[in-house]
Amino acid sequence: MADVKVPVLGESITEATVGEWLKKPGDTVQIDEPIASLETDKVSVEVPSPVAGVMGEQLVKVGDTVEVGAVIATIGEGGAAAAPAAAPAAAAPAAAPAPAAAPAASGEAAALSPSVRRAVLETGVDPSSVQGTGKDGRLTKDDVLTAAQNKPAPAAAAAPAAAPAASSAGGRKEERVRMTRLRQTVAKRLKEAQNTAALLTTFNDVDMTEVIAARTKYKDLFEKKHGVRLGFMGFFVKAAVQALRDIPSVNATIEGDEIVYHDYADISVAVSAPQGLVVPVIRDAQDLSVAGIEKTIGDFGKRAKDGTLKMEDMKGGTFTISNGGVFGSLMSTPIINPPQSAVLGLHRIEDRPVVRDGQVVVRPMMYLALSYDHRLIDGREAVTFLVALKNAIEDPTRLLIDL
Repeated sequence: MADVKVPVLGESITEATVGEWLKKPGDTVQIDEPIASLETDKVSVEVPSPVAGVMGEQLVKVGDTVEVGAVIATIGEGGAAAAPAAAPAAAAPAAAPAPAAAPAASGEAAALSPSVRRAVLETGVDPSSVQGTGKDGRLTKDDVLTAAQNKPAPAAAAAPAAAPAASSAGGRKEERVRMTRLRQTVAKRLKEAQNTAALLTTFNDVDMTEVIAARTKYKDLFEKKHGVRLGFMGFFVKAAVQALRDIPSVNATIEGDEIVYHDYADISVAVSAPQGLVVPVIRDAQDLSVAGIEKTIGDFGKRAKDGTLKMEDMKGGTFTISNGGVFGSLMSTPIINPPQSAVLGLHRIEDRPVVRDGQVVVRPMMYLALSYDHRLIDGREAVTFLVALKNAIEDPTRLLIDL
């Protein structure tokens, strides 16, 4: 038998939470094949099998906290090593074929992550009928929600028949799901930011006409040449880098009684992942082209969905951009990501009437929000930053000629 131990998780990280088991006792596993997923403060880490064989005993449960180096399971090396353990399970179907389906279904449900189980419970979707798009074909919350939206009408019509049973059982259900370590950390850090920083938010709006025109004109050529779609984030990151250079306090941090100014821009970008919001960092964004920025963000999005982002991807960052507009947000007051001193919130684009040259015209407008630490950044700097950003987006030529 071989022990499966918690791997080194990263600098200063000594423990993690068991997020889900990817293999059940009796399953065949290959060497280096993931058998469990651990949740740390920032990312999920998969635990590989040290040998090829058959999954043995699981020594910890989902939700348990484990330390680096702790043994969490055993692997029987080779098929013969685990044959005795697998034999009783195989004998059960022979003795009672009908009940055998129940343990299998239970095992399948246990393999789902808490967020997926909650989505299944809320939507009534049969997880066995949904094709997973996660790592190794695993089911994600988005898969369940998409399946629920595409659910055929007959299934909905059958709901009234099930209603009496639910009513007789009380009709009101609750489920307690332990907060993931990532969600606990996010909650703690955001509350610390509120308690420590003097938070203030200033707003502006930006006319997206020119950026939309440039994107429409060049998006096909851009994708053909660079192999990535031309989005809006490339423009905003470039504009932010230019504004940060002109207003360095927005890119600075407070350490004790000192202000640390950075001559580089490491831009944190908020990315949606199945386990929650993660914030990987675009290193040295000031040296990247729009294509380089878009490629980096695209890679972050793919790896966030696959659960393959690493600790190193999250470290650092001097300024954050969060795009709530992709979810339909009209306006928000984002909270800074300590020890950073500011965060830019982007929102949805919508046609609104505005005055141009004395005429009322309809333009695609977006609200911008800059939340900042007033201990370091004054209102003048915050407003000047947003105006510089606005000018660059409304006239993208400024990005090209460095104005």
